This record gives sequence, C-alpha cells and structure tokens, in this order.
Amino acid sequence: KKSEVSGAMAEADIKPKSVHHAKKWSDDVENLYRFQQAGYRDEIEYKQVKQVDTVECWPETGFVKKLQRRDNTFYYYNKQRECEDKEVHKVKIYVY
Repeated sequence: KKSEVSGAMAEADIKPKSVHHAKKWSDDVENLYRFQQAGYRDEIEYKQVKQVDTVECWPETGFVKKLQRRDNTFYYYNKQRECEDKEVHKVKIYVY
C-alpha cells in the first residue's frame, strides 16, 4: 500500500490536514524554512510543483542546497544553519 501512496503523492495534489508553528530549531525546521523562503510549504509541495524526484542537499549537513522558485529563479543556501532563533516561530510544520 505504501508504494502506491508515494507514487501518487508526486501526481496528486496532497493537501495538509493541519499546520502548526515550530517551537525550536532542528534539521527538519531548517529545511522547511528553506522551502518556505522559496515559496513552498515543504518538500512534498516542491516535488509536486517542480515535478522532480530529488532535492539537491549538502552532503555534509543534509540541508537543502538549491531550490527553484515558481518563477524559475534559483535560491542557493549555505551549508550552515540559516534559520535564526528569531525566525524559528515563523516556520510552519504541515501535517499530512
């Protein structure tokens, strides 16, 4: 059953069931911050919109390295953390 879901996720427009704001920084929050800066909810929405299977990440940290915005301009990110503590509460965590 699980393989059907992942295949369908790329095609179907998956909508989140709920959303909450991040309370403290983590690797996941860092990557969500990067997707949201580029204008996407998260990796799932990015892959749906851009029709890509993978997102380019830094091998050292696992953080997102490069994202293409909806207007096709690129955002490039550093290896290190970019989401400062004062920004963490703005990051939305979507639950599917």
